[in-house]
Amino acid sequence: MTESHGLLFGENTAPYCLDQRRRYQGQALAVARPKSTEQLVELVKLCAQHHIAMVPQGGNTSLCGAATPDSSGHSLIIAFERMNQFIEVDADNNTITVDAGVTLQQVQTAALAANRLFPANWGAAASCQIGGALATNAGGVNVLRYGNMRELTLGLEVVLADGTIWHGLRGLRKDNTGYDLKQLFVGAEGTLGLISRAVLRLYPLPTAHATALIDVDSPAVAVELLRDLQALKSAIESPHLS
Repeated sequence: MTESHGLLFGENTAPYCLDQRRRYQGQALAVARPKSTEQLVELVKLCAQHHIAMVPQGGNTSLCGAATPDSSGHSLIIAFERMNQFIEVDADNNTITVDAGVTLQQVQTAALAANRLFPANWGAAASCQIGGALATNAGGVNVLRYGNMRELTLGLEVVLADGTIWHGLRGLRKDNTGYDLKQLFVGAEGTLGLISRAVLRLYPLPTAHATALIDVDSPAVAVELLRDLQALKSAIESPHLS
């Protein structure tokens, strides 16, 4: 990988070695910024050959220091920001296929342009990346309605520890072909492989919104209210035919 700025050394690595809340400070051998799955494969193979620890980093928006290297200076940070291509928006199948370095906000915008909704949303949408969101099984403000990133994922492409590629990049919903291996990588924090691409679920845009401020007497009443509202929503969306 010889492209300009594909590798960062010295003081140029400083922003990648400090966590979002400035509580954790580490040191890195270098920061590698691959631009494609092929370059990522080369990096992983090189690290495996020379026993170099890898710290995957997708946006560096973690609040728990998980994307920060230790203080040894022997780790290679792999930052995914240059792997930022949209592969396909399929409005008919309600899917979008993206590189791991595409930000959540970019996915939301692309979905909206196709008159679709990608429902995952949280405060770091403009800077967090899809690969990191998947690796941490991120949630956000719409979890009760649409689920975590795990529920929003149909397929993955993953680079394994030896540099081989696991090919699971498909948008098939009714897939009963054995083990659902992609679920091993969602939420695994990069310990089993580095996510390079993903196929994500899209939804039709909501036709109406309603916001209410409701005073409840206890958490139990709040849960009961949520249950009743979910039942009402289900009845509206799927009315019984007579």
